[in-house]
Parts: sequence; C-alpha cells; structure tokens
Amino acid sequence: MSTTNGLHKEQEPQVKAPASNTKLPGSHSLPTVALPTCNLKELADPDEIASGWIKSFNSLLNSGLQRSDFSGAFLESAHWRDLLCFTWDFRTLQGRNKITEFAEDFVAKTRTVNFTLDQSAAYKKPALIPLDFDGNVKCLQAWLNVETDVGRGRGIVKFVPDASDGDKWKAFTLFTTLEELKGHEELIKERRPAGVKDGQDHGAANWKDKRDAEQKFEDGREPAVLILGAGQGGLTLAARLKQLDISTLIIDRNGRVGDNWRNRYHQLVLHDSVCFPPNWPMFTPKDKLAEWFEYYALAMELNIWTSTTLTASSWSDAEQKWTVTLERKQGDQTSQRTFHPRHIVLATGHSGEPSLPTDISGIQDFRGDRLCHSSAFDGPKPDSKGKKAVVVGSCNSGHDIARDYYEHGYDVTMVQRSSTLVLNCQTIIDVTMKGLYSEDGPPTPDADLLAYSLPTPIAKTIHAQSTREMLRRDAPLLNQLTAAGFALDSGPDEAGLWIKYLSRGGGYYIDVGTSPLLATRAIALASGPISHLTPHHVHLASGTALPADEIVFATGYLNMRDSARKIFGAELADRVGDVWGFDGEGEVRAMYRAGAGGDHPGFWFFGGNLALCRFYSRLVALQIKAREVGIV
Repeated sequence: MSTTNGLHKEQEPQVKAPASNTKLPGSHSLPTVALPTCNLKELADPDEIASGWIKSFNSLLNSGLQRSDFSGAFLESAHWRDLLCFTWDFRTLQGRNKITEFAEDFVAKTRTVNFTLDQSAAYKKPALIPLDFDGNVKCLQAWLNVETDVGRGRGIVKFVPDASDGDKWKAFTLFTTLEELKGHEELIKERRPAGVKDGQDHGAANWKDKRDAEQKFEDGREPAVLILGAGQGGLTLAARLKQLDISTLIIDRNGRVGDNWRNRYHQLVLHDSVCFPPNWPMFTPKDKLAEWFEYYALAMELNIWTSTTLTASSWSDAEQKWTVTLERKQGDQTSQRTFHPRHIVLATGHSGEPSLPTDISGIQDFRGDRLCHSSAFDGPKPDSKGKKAVVVGSCNSGHDIARDYYEHGYDVTMVQRSSTLVLNCQTIIDVTMKGLYSEDGPPTPDADLLAYSLPTPIAKTIHAQSTREMLRRDAPLLNQLTAAGFALDSGPDEAGLWIKYLSRGGGYYIDVGTSPLLATRAIALASGPISHLTPHHVHLASGTALPADEIVFATGYLNMRDSARKIFGAELADRVGDVWGFDGEGEVRAMYRAGAGGDHPGFWFFGGNLALCRFYSRLVALQIKAREVGIV
C-alpha cells in the first residue's frame, strides 16, 4: 500500500473543498477530458518515431489535396492548439474530425508549412515523459520548429500508441505558435541598431536628441498604436511593438510609471513568483516592482506620456483609424494633442473598473473613518489600535488588507460572501513550478512554451490532479480554516487555481501568511451577504451586526468590457466581447484577440499577470504587425 509522509492513504487528512463551478455570463464550461493509456517504461528509438510522424504530417499538409486522411496522424481524442501559425486567431481543435477540417482548410488556401525536429537542447530531444501529474500516463514528447509561408514558429507534440490501430504512435496533443514574420523579424541580435554610422555628421542630433523627439511625437509624427495603461500589460506589449518597428505611445493617468503598483496598499507583495534577476526575492514587493517598471520603460526606450488621459475618441470604419484627443499635464501646464492611431489597446489592468457595491442600502449613511474599495486602500491609519475594521472579500486583496489591519492593532473581521480556493504559496512552487519555473528549469521562453502548450481542456484534467496533491499537503491548515468557518473550494470541477483564474479572474487566495490568522481566529470571520449599513455597523443578511470604524470592499473588479464602455462609449462596447472565461473551443475570450472578442477592428484588450503578459505580448504584437504590413 502506498504511503505519503508516513500516513496510509486512508489515514490521510481529507479536505472539504468542493468544486466551485461559478462562471462568467456567456462563458463555456471546459469539458473534462479522459487521458489515454500508456505505461511504457522505455522506447528503443524515440527519434525515429517523432521523425517519421513529422515526415508523414508534412506530406499531408503540403499534398494540395482537398481531402486527406489524418487518422494515421492523430488519436480520435486528439487536441491541436494553434496560436497564429495556421490562422490569425487562437484555436483549439478538439477531436480528430475537427483537426481534419482545420488542416484541410489550411491546405485549401494553398499555404505551405514545414515541421522539423528541434533538438537544440538535451531536454528538447524526443523522450518518453509523464503526460499527467500523477505519472500514470506516459507520452513521447518532441519539440518542433514550424515554418509557414509567412512566418516561423515553434511547437510541441505529445504522442501515445493507439491501441485500436496496432499501437501505432499518434499525436494526442499538438501545439503550434507563431514567433516571427518573414521579412519583419524583431530588431534584435544581428538586426539590432548600429548606434553609430560611419562618416556621420557629429553636429547632428545624438541619441538623446532623437529619443526626446520620438517621445514628443514632433514634426507631425503619429503613433500607429495607442496603449492605455503603463502597467505590465502596456509595457510588455509596447516593448514587443518597438522591436517590430511599430510606432507606439503609452498613456497613463498616473504621475510615474509604476504608480499602478507603487500607490497600492503598503504591505502588498506579489503572490506569484516571477522570473526576474536571480538575486531577487521570490515574491516581489510592490515598490520594488514599481521601480523595475520605471527602469524597464527607460531601458526599452518606450514612448510614455504620464499624467495623460484620453478625453475623446472616434473610429472610422471607412478609413480604418481612430481620432483621439489626449489631455496631458506637465507641471502647471495642460496641453492637448490629437492623433490618428490605427490600433488602440486597452491595457488598464487584469480586469476593469473597481466593483464597489454602491447599491447596498445605507452605504451613504456610514459615518466611520473610511469606506473604500481595496484599490483605493493606502494602509491602516496611524495610532488606531483597537479600532474596528471590516474587510468585505476573501481573496488575495482581502487577505492582505485584513493582515495589514491586524498587524497595526485593529480588531479585524473578514466577511466571506462565497467560497475561496486557498493554497499555500510554497506548496504551489513545490508542486506546480518545480522543474519548470525554478532554478533547475529551462530558460523562461521554453518554460512558457511548455506551460501554454497544453490545450486548456487537457490542462484542466492535469491541474485537477496537481490540485489534489496541493490540498493534501495543505490539509492541516485547510482543515483548521474549515473549523473556523471559512468556506473552501477547489476550483471549477476541482481543477484548481489556474483554471479558476482563467474562468473568472479571481476567487482564490495564495497564502503568504494570513490564513493561519483566520484559522486561529486572530482575524475574525463572518459569512454571508451584506444586508445594509448603518452609521457604525455592517449588517449581514443573517442578522449579525459588525461594528465598523473602517470598511474596505475587496470585492474585485468589473469586466474590462465595462471599462471600454466607460472610456469609448456604447457603440464600441456593443461590438466587443466579455473578457475572461472560455469560448466554445476552450480559448480565453476576447483578451489578446483581434476585434476584442467581437468585430471591432483596431481595438484590443490586453492584461493579466506578469507571466500572461510576457507570453501573449509577442502574439498581439505579431497580429498588429501583420495588419500593418498587409499580411492580414
């Protein structure tokens, strides 16, 4: 009988964390995919299997035949995830029939493609590896180079033997992603700027002169792309566009780059580990991140106007461009400029406007010292020991703020309105990041390729396995939380944090120290919806009255589509889609995609955590570049 940490499985502590299948309006539920069976221990010649499949697949795709037989290449239950290589969208084809239709459509357009094995590193060589987290299913994994008629990309394919076809090796998952356009490659390495020209006029403008002119958009220059927001989304995308030689301007209403983090609550630290210089802390403090953003903007030579807002905008379908008016404050001076960008990117955050429930009865009657949304919370007031603070919300911000209050001597109560997925930060690192985003993992670009290569429905099945292991490891603390009355969940169909994040953009807490305070009741807990407020109390629907000197609503954010409606008006908002959640194929809705999930040209949503922005910035930049040079 297998054991873990000295306990027989039937003796292991069980965690009551049921599934939470709440989803955003209009979002599709991800199917639960059964994994194939393969328990091989070794292969005689994995290179031969992978090379043979690639040769056959290339022949099928370049045959010119309108109808081809892909039954020898893919399992019936196979999935192919393609990001821009074969179409100018993000697609996940589920099942061999869908894959066949997708491939035949590519062939019908007389496009060409060539797959080759990528063996540029030892870990990329075809090898038998676990397909699932539990290690019960093995697959043959191979890294790919992909070249189409318009660009170059990479991919990963995972093979398993098909028991219904003489154990012939077939693809269970195929991932392809575009990385560059032919003739329009990034201006890096051998294509980097020279920095000086032989025989140049040394009385002419130097680098700084040119940068100042570029920043000011002098002499009638106009940006092709206008980005709203100088956070991680706006900065990473602008840097990608810069390397593709696309004139870009970022505007931000804050006074400095990084203020979107710098101005948040005093104790804020990132809850997910990120890839920064190797001497950085695992979890980055907000002010350190803000300074890094400011340095990044300077080093990447990004054009940014701070203290700037968009005051008017209109789109011309006929001319395929915007007319925008910007108001910029510089010291005591305020100026206006009008530009005509062909693309606008809304990159004002992971989600939209703060969701402050102003419709709560009596909210205008509250007479305490503070009532605000978590985004406006700048820290506990000094000399307030013993005061009563109520934090409404039980996800990351709610926990951080409750702990901040507690450490400053407040009497704190957290109000939990619905269940929360709670996982310890170190457990997440040990279980899901080890060997991938860790000191012993591959370079970050390759780690990203592995992380995003799994079609989301299959990733959901595997995440459910890793979530069970994380809940097992965290069971002692989680059971204490349950005993204290904290309602836990395990995400959609018990698939954990990542699927919950993509499904609804929140609903979880990565524990960096607050959960033990709730478990021991050092921070009080109340549950249920709020009925109304009175001058000095929060009243719950249960009849409980919570005394309050300060109330912070850590109640999340509205959809980015609501922000678009507020900034650009109903005409645009009605032509784009809701952000986050899944479409019918399992791809995230609206974010990073042309038309912003609808049919509005020249408009894009961009956001997410640092890892998402790092990966998808290239893909959005490529879509914009392809439109700028007439490929699309």
